[in-house]
Amino acid sequence: MKKNYFFNLCLSISNLLFPIISFPYVSKIIGPNGVGKVQFITSYAQYFGLIAALGIPVYGIREIAKNKHDRLKLNTVFSELSVIYFFTSIILTVVYFISILCVTSFKADLNLYIWSASFIILSFTSVDWFYEGLEQFKAVAIRSMLVRVGSLILMFILIKSGKDYFWYLMIMVITNIANNGINMLRLHKAVSLTFTGLSLKKHFKPLLYIFSTTIATSMYTMFDTVLLGLLANTHAVGLYTAAVKLSKISLPIVVSSGMVLVPGLAKNLAAKNLKEVQKTLDKSFAFTSLISIPICVGLAVLAPEFITAFSSVKFLDATFSMQIMALLPIIIGFGYFFGFQILVPDSKDKQMLFCVLGGVAASLVLNFVLVPRFEYLGAALANVISELIVTILMFLYVKRLYDFTFRIRPIITATISSLIFVPIVTVLRFTHVNNYLMLITAIPACAMAYWLIQKLIFRQPILKDVIEPFLHSKMVAVTARLMLIKKKAYV
Repeated sequence: MKKNYFFNLCLSISNLLFPIISFPYVSKIIGPNGVGKVQFITSYAQYFGLIAALGIPVYGIREIAKNKHDRLKLNTVFSELSVIYFFTSIILTVVYFISILCVTSFKADLNLYIWSASFIILSFTSVDWFYEGLEQFKAVAIRSMLVRVGSLILMFILIKSGKDYFWYLMIMVITNIANNGINMLRLHKAVSLTFTGLSLKKHFKPLLYIFSTTIATSMYTMFDTVLLGLLANTHAVGLYTAAVKLSKISLPIVVSSGMVLVPGLAKNLAAKNLKEVQKTLDKSFAFTSLISIPICVGLAVLAPEFITAFSSVKFLDATFSMQIMALLPIIIGFGYFFGFQILVPDSKDKQMLFCVLGGVAASLVLNFVLVPRFEYLGAALANVISELIVTILMFLYVKRLYDFTFRIRPIITATISSLIFVPIVTVLRFTHVNNYLMLITAIPACAMAYWLIQKLIFRQPILKDVIEPFLHSKMVAVTARLMLIKKKAYV
């Protein structure tokens, strides 16, 4: 499991570093309007892609994990889900084209909407769920990192002026196609597509719950951008995009243990091995606390520097929105813990749906009330409150259905340790260094102070039991193997 976690962590780090490098460059060149235009169009297309997925990216992990030791069943399950995914992709592509041709305001950028259709028509080629179900996180991580490096190079070559927002969108399209294409080419080594003896009907009921949950979730994670564009303007979308991207940039790190743990948790929950489940959850809960709380405090304290350094002074009005959404790493981190590490592995799809519907109701009401008056600030408030409601509902379901215990100590110690960030950043601001130097200095200083307080004062068990042994005994060896694999395969 440690190796899987390492490669998933590598993937999470690449997901973190790519926006850190790319978004500042893009936002400074094409500005809030260009960023807002592309973000609105891609969000609109990806919303159809989410519908086409029918929850297969979540459901598929669980089903593949259950059948990975039986090649015949594995082939059948993969083929059944792939056939469903293919037809829904075609249907939703048709619906998408009808919508963009019927809405008058879309016609000015029709060519951008047409290119964005690739996110829908090719969505069935996204098979990360298959590899994750097999716990082949190494393949997913290596492929993703290589494709991201290529897209980054294209970005620096093609985006040179404010009018190059078209190339910004095209790079997203190319990245998506390359990601999925490489995975599809490797499939024949692990599974065979078959069209005989398929039973599609048995998947419809569980998929219905997960699909409903996925769509409902997107109402407050993706549709907020669409609503903001419809109720306000693309400039507001651009400012909101800067704030939300910087606030959510750390989420892959916060939830990095999640997908790795799902197959094992599903197995132990099915076997009623609750003691082993409790041990795993204790470590995951402590890890989530240890990581999410300092990230939240750091994002809030350094919000002006992050906004200016990574998006330029044109986006400085988004600072307060970012400080509000700095709570998201904590809220989503624990929501992911209760939902995707407990309810989903135990097939509590109906409960997940009810939780998410609570967030949808709150999101719709809050967006329609707040966005017309407060624009991007209202969208930020609606986002945070909606996520909080979902996390609370998930926690209540977990407490009602299980006897698992959750120690509050990691939350308290992480919060106290993070308070040191305030004096560190305050002192550094007196030096009047530029934003880049401020971040380069403040982030390591805060991280080191936090680590020392956790280790020396609170003696946080998660450091001793999981993180430090992993770093000391596995990191060098696994990194060496990763580099050797990359050299053999791609050089």
